[in-house]
Amino acid sequence: MTDAVQPAPQAATGADAPLRAERWADLQALVAVAERGSLSAAARQLKVSPSAVSKLMTRLEARLGVQLLRRSTRSVQLTPEGAQLYERGKRLLADLDELERTVATAATPRGAVRITASTSTGRVLLLPLVPALLAQYPQLQLDLSFTDEVVDLADSGMDIAVRWGELPASDMVARRLGSTRQAIVAAPAYLAARGTPRHPAELGRHTRLGWNYRRARPAWPFDVDGRRLQVHAGEVLRVNDGDVMRQLALDGAGLARLSVYHAWDDLAAGRLVAVLEPFNTGELEPIHAMYLGRPDRLPARTRAVLDFLQAHVDLTHAEARLPEAWQRAGAP
Repeated sequence: MTDAVQPAPQAATGADAPLRAERWADLQALVAVAERGSLSAAARQLKVSPSAVSKLMTRLEARLGVQLLRRSTRSVQLTPEGAQLYERGKRLLADLDELERTVATAATPRGAVRITASTSTGRVLLLPLVPALLAQYPQLQLDLSFTDEVVDLADSGMDIAVRWGELPASDMVARRLGSTRQAIVAAPAYLAARGTPRHPAELGRHTRLGWNYRRARPAWPFDVDGRRLQVHAGEVLRVNDGDVMRQLALDGAGLARLSVYHAWDDLAAGRLVAVLEPFNTGELEPIHAMYLGRPDRLPARTRAVLDFLQAHVDLTHAEARLPEAWQRAGAP
């Protein structure tokens, strides 16, 4: 029990009276006394001493300049003024409780989060994380849109875009999730039929699959004797879907330049083989989760997804040089 009560302030009324913390404490005490019927019962509810409740009531009456309670040795009764304040005060305290619950609920990650990513990124990188994300935040709903078209967040209503490559000039804010090397890959059957290129200069004899999306590089970069060499690709076949490109390579349609993270399982299983690795520039292509708006004003649901992706996306394996067993150095 404690009697730590602030000294009774001078009377202050009207719309300009300061809204101090003790005014809520006084109001709580009045409501408790009215509902419990005595100072001692109100004290037990508020977890203070009866004398502390008495001081709160005295302070409230002094501030308002009216008598709120009729005290006797056996009971406490509200005056008409006390009854009026009780009715209004009870509603005010209930509204305050509801406001606090609403704010607390808003801080809990809940509701829909819309995410856009390329088809291959969604399949390989994001989908494996979905079960754990929803298990950690069961009140989230995910709306996933996988397309190789660049989606405008403002126009589409998307909350997060997961994108590869250098950041374009825009109003979006980015969180880096990782990066990956690129590799020239082909199916063993293709290399058996067409031969394995030993130097970038030999690529003219090979089918080079290219991209036709807006930000695609038209050429493949190589490091030859310390010089940068660019070899154009896509003269025969170009696509805008990473999974289609991967499937074409698996089917033996030609050589493809794929992200190591995208081709990892196929390289490990021997379904694809990396070529020209001695000439690989070793460049790392970054991946970011991007969003609109100020970081300090993000909804809890969006922040939770961003934090989860940043913590769980692991691309360290895709940043290192490929094992020699996954490479083909010369003609079979």
